Amino acid sequence: MTRLKSLDLLALGFMTFALFLGAGNIIFPPGAGMAAGEHVWSAAFGFLITGVGLPLLTVVALARVGGGMNELTAPLGRRAGTLLAVAVYLAIGPLFATPRTATVSFEMGVAPFSGHESSALLIYSVAYFAAVLFLALNPGKLVDSIGKFLTPVLLAALLVLGGAALMSPAGEIGQSTEAYQANPFVKGFLEGYLTMDTLGALVFGIVIATAIKDRGVSDRRLITRYSVVAGLIAATGLSVVYLALFYLGATSQGIAGDALNGVQILIHYVQHTFGIYGSLLLAVVITLACLTTAVGLLTACGEYFSKMLPVSYRTVVLVFGLFSLVVSNQGLTQLISVSVPVLVGLYPLAIVLVALSLLSSLWCSAPRVFVPTMAVTLIFGLADAFNAAGFKALVPSLFANLPLAAQGLGWLLPVAVTLLAAAIFDRLRGEPGTQPV
Repeated sequence: MTRLKSLDLLALGFMTFALFLGAGNIIFPPGAGMAAGEHVWSAAFGFLITGVGLPLLTVVALARVGGGMNELTAPLGRRAGTLLAVAVYLAIGPLFATPRTATVSFEMGVAPFSGHESSALLIYSVAYFAAVLFLALNPGKLVDSIGKFLTPVLLAALLVLGGAALMSPAGEIGQSTEAYQANPFVKGFLEGYLTMDTLGALVFGIVIATAIKDRGVSDRRLITRYSVVAGLIAATGLSVVYLALFYLGATSQGIAGDALNGVQILIHYVQHTFGIYGSLLLAVVITLACLTTAVGLLTACGEYFSKMLPVSYRTVVLVFGLFSLVVSNQGLTQLISVSVPVLVGLYPLAIVLVALSLLSSLWCSAPRVFVPTMAVTLIFGLADAFNAAGFKALVPSLFANLPLAAQGLGWLLPVAVTLLAAAIFDRLRGEPGTQPV
């Protein structure tokens, strides 16, 4: 029975860390940290729950069922499960997350030198996706190419940036904005949605499992164990990076108080602290972080859709890569504004799906619990998505009057009540094929 050596397992963890550490992981924590001000650690804790805790639980849930989203959504039925999986893969793939990796890396790593002209973005995105496609078309070598080579360089650059943020802050922790004064924890919790990491974990599970199998491991228990260890390594690294970036943002109000987003905050900080060398450091960090995530996303989409459709893995990767290239040239601001409503709608579904799967040992019949609970989650997820898109008139006023609705968590209580009712009904009916109690 083949087992992974310690160095191979560490490389697997590094690969998992690099897959998660992408565009959103770099640009959102500094912005949230600056806005949170004196409430920075409360906001950071909320952010860590959705940005680290939920993705880790998702990796665990996927490892338990075999590494694929099809197994995770099986209690919903084939059609509903497939629709949810396709929505997640498209959102995390060619529609939003993959194009965003190219746009963010250009804005932060290249634009300070080349300017923001559309022609520069086009040239950069062509070269960027050429590199992404080259790596994604060789999925069996992901642990070697990313875990053993690219990630150590990324980690070294991050250590310099994070160390500087902690040892040489740009100033004192500033004042919080109005949005973070009432409930910084909840605000940070919701900001963690924007990293897309929980959705990313849903698609990365199969990449991690495949990488383990490609090293010769066939025992299912070992695949599960190694997946969980890789998730723990990635979660530790992400937590350290997030806390450092939150602190960087909170202490940068004096030099970047007029910044509109985390991209500008980071640019101001590295130029203030390192000068021109800071811009080069930031370019390395961002490009490698975004590149590795894009490779993972394209690989996951290729493996999923090539099994679902009568097309090859290579064809899916090429089509999605070229589509992402086109979308990336729409610009960062446009991409973020369009993606927010989709994320707000999908995230509750992802959270509830993972929670139900982790509690699967409690259900007599999983579909009895999954179907009604996920149906109610879908209704409230759609309502939140319409609100985020600016179509509040289409949403009944009842939704706005629910507890925690103002904080974007109006779905929580109705879903909890539905889950309780479904669990009681499931327990009363007993195991399928037995007499009800």
